[in-house]
Amino acid sequence: MRASFVFSEVITGLRRNITMTIAMILTTAISLGMFGGGLLFVRTIDKMQANYLDDVEVTVYLNDEVSDNDSACSSATCTTLRQSLETNPAVESVVYENRDQAYQRFQEIFEGQPDLVELARPESLPASLHVKLFNPERSDVIVQEFSAMEGVDSVDDQNKFLDRFFGLLNAGRNGTFIVALIAALAAVLLIANTIQVSAFTRRTEVGIMRLVGATRWYTQLPFLLEAVVAGVLGAIIGTGGLVALKYLVLDSILATTGGVIPPILLTDVLFPVSIILLGVSVLISSVTGYVTLRLYVRH
Repeated sequence: MRASFVFSEVITGLRRNITMTIAMILTTAISLGMFGGGLLFVRTIDKMQANYLDDVEVTVYLNDEVSDNDSACSSATCTTLRQSLETNPAVESVVYENRDQAYQRFQEIFEGQPDLVELARPESLPASLHVKLFNPERSDVIVQEFSAMEGVDSVDDQNKFLDRFFGLLNAGRNGTFIVALIAALAAVLLIANTIQVSAFTRRTEVGIMRLVGATRWYTQLPFLLEAVVAGVLGAIIGTGGLVALKYLVLDSILATTGGVIPPILLTDVLFPVSIILLGVSVLISSVTGYVTLRLYVRH
């Protein structure tokens, strides 16, 4: 009977302040949806880093003298450079690419842009050594050691480009979390205000219950559960919004990237993101409700 009374009070409280309840649920859903989007952002960045770090190379571009006269890396300059790379403990493999091979690869990469392919000539592309490392994050060691060696024109570190690229993505992720934090603050204020209004509306009932011996927890539990129920509903709506966003918007956008950005799977949204959103909603709503009751409903 006590449990049924508590839950009936929760339903009554939610219905009595229906407009504030709806606003609280929607604000919570928006903040949690933004937070969930940030978590998906993080998972996508982690997937991209795992995928791209496996393919990161350091490209040692050779000067015109070697590129013009050595198609098989048989000259003393190229051989010495290649052997130095292959014996370096940080290097996993070294592949030589002459000018003709570089031009052929250029044509394959830009086959969709015939005007650009027509303008390019084999002599404009240098020969190069493609260096794969055991640990791509240590690419700066190769750059520093081989940039000044004989026969080297320049050294291109793909890891630096990826660092800048992922830096931009991380900035977008941080922006998402900041917006989510602002929305969460609005949700906390709404939860606190809703509990205060609900407690004020039922102050006479609560006073009578305290007079007949009801404990403080028993009289305040319905208000606390109102906040938790609203938070859970907000988490469910926020998760539903993320699922809808995936199928209606993100899938079509990511499909146009040609696999550069990995797709977001339904399992990414449901596990663990939805579980995290549910836990965060219960934590925020219960803590906010408890603090509000302790500060506002003292007697």
